[in-house]
Formats: sequence, structure tokens, C-alpha cells
Amino acid sequence: MASSRWGDLRLRIISAAVMGPIGLACIWLGGAAFVLLIMLLAVGMSYEWLRMCQVEPGPRPVLTFAALPVAVVLAAIDDPLLGLGLIALVFGVASFRPAAGVHARLFPWGLPYIGIGAVALTWLRIAPVQGLSLVIVLLLVVWASDIGAYLVGRIVGGPRLAPRISPGKTWSGAIGGLLASMLVGLIAAVPLGAGQHAFAAALLAGVLGVIGQAGDLLESGLKRRVNVKDSSNLIPGHGGLLDRFDAVLTAAPTATILALVVGRGVIIWQ
Repeated sequence: MASSRWGDLRLRIISAAVMGPIGLACIWLGGAAFVLLIMLLAVGMSYEWLRMCQVEPGPRPVLTFAALPVAVVLAAIDDPLLGLGLIALVFGVASFRPAAGVHARLFPWGLPYIGIGAVALTWLRIAPVQGLSLVIVLLLVVWASDIGAYLVGRIVGGPRLAPRISPGKTWSGAIGGLLASMLVGLIAAVPLGAGQHAFAAALLAGVLGVIGQAGDLLESGLKRRVNVKDSSNLIPGHGGLLDRFDAVLTAAPTATILALVVGRGVIIWQ
């Protein structure tokens, strides 16, 4: 029983050890390296979405989801509204004339699902002065929530959080993820010069952690609807890109809204 409970841990660690440094390097460098990373992730997630929807191959689905890397580029040149407008326009066209497939009605929804998060993350990173800190702390909060939920859920177990959506998730795991994300927010507040507001920073990180967990449940519900276990097998131990970045797709837009409220050049944890 114990071995099956932790059966995927080794693969998860190896995959994280390989992909983590590459991703962090692109985040640190910013500019073209980060934009290229987000574009590649958007393309990969688009492939997984089309695969999940069992869309018939052809020019229409390819051209439809080509809007996502273009929207990322528009966000990178500081015009995220135009990028979101492009996504909305293509979404409307795709909804009116969806591509042929088993889950054709679900097909267009991949555009806002993937696109809004990709545009938000890009726009956060190019923010003057504080873009690097915004993105790194956001990702640390999301990752901490994911790791905390994984470890506590398997160690403690207990009642299921949403058995009809994701039978493996537990309330103990959700609480563990919440506490882990709050701890990251608390720790991050000090080097970012917001030590006097550490409690508020922890609460903010907790909110983002919970929203990230909601994004995880959303993707689990989508997979259950199309009857697949993982969005793909691109990442050993983790499944696909959508499985790995589902929480980021919901947390990044939330962080962007907060950044707009407090001022784009201000660290939202302050």
C-alpha cells in the first residue's frame, strides 16, 4: 500500500529536477527567453487540449490555437488587451464554427482557458522593476501549494475533497497546500522588503494557493468530462503540461488583477 501511494514520487522528482532549472533560467533571464518559454508552453497545452477534445486534425484547429502564441507576443510588447481581444475574437469564431471532433463543443473553450493565463503571466514578467519577483513568488506559492497538498494528502489521507471530480484529493491535502502557500508568502515578504506586512503577505499567498487548487480541480473536472486520466504523458510522473500548469492558469490572472489594483510596479506582497 505504501509503495503504491508513493509510486510516482521518484518520477516527479526527476522531472522537476530536469525541467525546473530550465524554466527558472528563462524566468530569470526574462525578455525573449521567457516569451519563448510561454509560447512553447501555450503550443504544448493547445496540443493537449485538442487531444483531449479528440478534434480531427486539419488546418482549422491549428489556425484557431495559433492565436495563443500571437497573444503572448502582444502581451510581451505591453499590449495585453489586444492579445485578450484576439483570443476573444477567435473564440467567438470557433464557437460559431467549431472544429469537428468528439467533444467539439468543448474545443473553443481551450482558448480562454490557456490564453488568459499565458497572457497574464507574460504581462506580469515584463512589469518594470518588479516583474521577476512577481512571477517567481507567484510560482513558488503555486508549487508550494501543490507539493504541500501532495505530501499531506498522502501522509494524512482522510475524507475526499471532491470525490466526483478528483477522487485522489483530500481535505487534509487541501489544508496542507493552503498552509504551505501561506508559509511561502510569509518567508517571501522579508527579502521583498515587506516584513512589516508579513501576515498580509501570507493571507494573499493563501488566497492564490486556494485559487490554484481550484484550477487543479477545474482541470480534473475537464478530464473527467472527456474521460482521460492525464492531458498527455509529456512529463513523466506529472502527466501533461495542463496537469502541471493548471493551477498557474487560474492563479496568474488573479495575481494580475491584484497587481492592477495596487499598481503594476509594486510587489503585491507588500
